[in-house]
Amino acid sequence: MSALDPGLLHLHIHLHIHLRGLTRHQFHGPPFDYVGLAVASAISWVGLPGPGEPLLIAAGVLAAKHELSLASVLFVAFGAATAGGILGWAVGLIAGRALITGPGPLRATRIHVVERGEAIFERYPVIAILLTPAFVAGIHRVRPAVYQAVNVISAAVWTLVLGVGGYYIGPPVLDAFDDAGTAVTVLVIGVVVVAVGLEVWRRRRRAARRA
Repeated sequence: MSALDPGLLHLHIHLHIHLRGLTRHQFHGPPFDYVGLAVASAISWVGLPGPGEPLLIAAGVLAAKHELSLASVLFVAFGAATAGGILGWAVGLIAGRALITGPGPLRATRIHVVERGEAIFERYPVIAILLTPAFVAGIHRVRPAVYQAVNVISAAVWTLVLGVGGYYIGPPVLDAFDDAGTAVTVLVIGVVVVAVGLEVWRRRRRAARRA
């Protein structure tokens, strides 16, 4: 676990400095929103199914509407994603391999899968890290220096693409949907009016013929 100390210490220092700004009102918006974003981002990067991506996009949209701070959103998402990736890798490194290769049904198959995975991680470590959950990299004993470098860079790209993308692209998309919703409503009302008018006209014409 000593290999984790520098990265975790670095993350802790930055979190401590930034969270001190909360008492100085540097975070704009409800703190609960930032907590939810942090939890969702961390869960997604550990390797579990989670709403990290949609919540980050939503946070970017709220920042564009001046309900949250974009800088705070990006910091929280990046920090939580990085920490979640490290946690998932550590869990896989410490307990994942023993769990998968331990006694039980299909043990030979499970060991064979791990061995094939090791060959892939040794040959294409960066691609394998990017395409698999964090704990899988731990199970295949990816070196700390390699994993943490890829984890930090990919977390930064993930945060910027989704967070900034939500900030700049989200509001126009929502406005387009709002406009489409209004247009559809007007269209439906128009169709109803025309249908009612045609029915009234048809009945009057039938009544005139009978007369």
